[in-house]
Amino acid sequence: MKTAFSLSQLADPNIAEADKILRKCVHCGFCTATCPTYVLLGDELDSPRGRIYLMKEMLEKNQPPTEEVVKHIDRCLSCLACMTTCPSGVNYMHLVDQTRVRIEREYKRPLPERMLRSALALVLPRPAWFRFSMRLARLGRPLVVLLPAPPPSASPSLLRRIRAMLALAPRRLPSPGAAAGSVFPAKGERRGRVALLQGCAQAVLAPRINQAAINLLTRHGIEVVLVPDEQCCGALTHHLGRDDDALARARANVTAWLTEAERGGLDAILVTTSGCGTVIKDYGFMLRKDPGFAAGAARVSALAKDITEYVSGLDLKPAQHLGEIVVAYHAACSLQHGQKITQAPKELLSKNGFVVKDVPESHLCCGSAGTYNILQPDIANKLRDRKVANIAMVKPDMIAAGNIGCMVQIAGGTSVPVVHTIELLDWATGGPRPESN
Repeated sequence: MKTAFSLSQLADPNIAEADKILRKCVHCGFCTATCPTYVLLGDELDSPRGRIYLMKEMLEKNQPPTEEVVKHIDRCLSCLACMTTCPSGVNYMHLVDQTRVRIEREYKRPLPERMLRSALALVLPRPAWFRFSMRLARLGRPLVVLLPAPPPSASPSLLRRIRAMLALAPRRLPSPGAAAGSVFPAKGERRGRVALLQGCAQAVLAPRINQAAINLLTRHGIEVVLVPDEQCCGALTHHLGRDDDALARARANVTAWLTEAERGGLDAILVTTSGCGTVIKDYGFMLRKDPGFAAGAARVSALAKDITEYVSGLDLKPAQHLGEIVVAYHAACSLQHGQKITQAPKELLSKNGFVVKDVPESHLCCGSAGTYNILQPDIANKLRDRKVANIAMVKPDMIAAGNIGCMVQIAGGTSVPVVHTIELLDWATGGPRPESN
């Protein structure tokens, strides 16, 4: 794709990066076939190619984002299926991330939307606040039926989004998991030492996931530390375009993890929420222009691994025969497209006694996408229903996924138990039968 940036524009590192990305696009349109919003809506501007044209025009002309640009960028899930499909290696992720930041800084949204986005950015990354908000949501959930149901809209109203939030709230909250600073010694001879990301939303909704990871790792000779002073990874605010917040969290985490690495050594930083893992693996890029953190961020990105990525290198010992349990494996977008991890989770499950079934249209997003199922509930629900229908075709006993957002989203449309991949692996190697969302 030909670009027309001026030399003064290209002096901006972000514009220079955008120019490099745009020049790789050859207009082939392969991305449209795997883009969830284009598949659903059929609008070229709701495809990666269409959004690239909108972003290119805005950046080249140095214009503030228009309402039209914001509408189509907001509808993007950042599922990154387009990056898997693209034959030219267009880094759509970095381009749309940059555009979201520009929108957040230069576009004035309606007051109710600004308030909602501010509330999400304030509450979700803070587990204590998120837990309190979930308690309030549980009280309000029975009132959903009393609220008027607005019709589906290209721009969902505040009321529609509040209904979506209440519908996502769990009926009960589990007890908190292990505290930051906890160290779980390896059982038997120590074979390694890792940090385990504690997370924010997952720590409130399903602390059992990290507990299963701790159980499995220590059982196989790996010491696990929950690093003190660790924060939310920044993914939630990063995708809301609030990069000042996201980068501050990234810097704090780089400092915390490297301090722990110097103190006791770390073989890896393990992540059980793939949406977080994709962003942590991108810290090196996000902080590349920060002289105080560029090298440390690159080191952290190199240390970061999805839990299945790391566990694949362990010699797991199945401890019990579980019978013929059919598992539908849901490939989270952040794992298959963001981190290019596709086979490891399925191979681990198969080797440890489960009958693993691929889900039709596995490349399509389930509609969770961080805060997307709150901000774009109508599109998110259509994607969830499509995903659940595809899962039902393989007649599973359980559904496995590697991302808490996907788990909550899918569980909202099915009665089949939805569990984390690591919970099944823990069960197969001597742990308890997993609970489900």
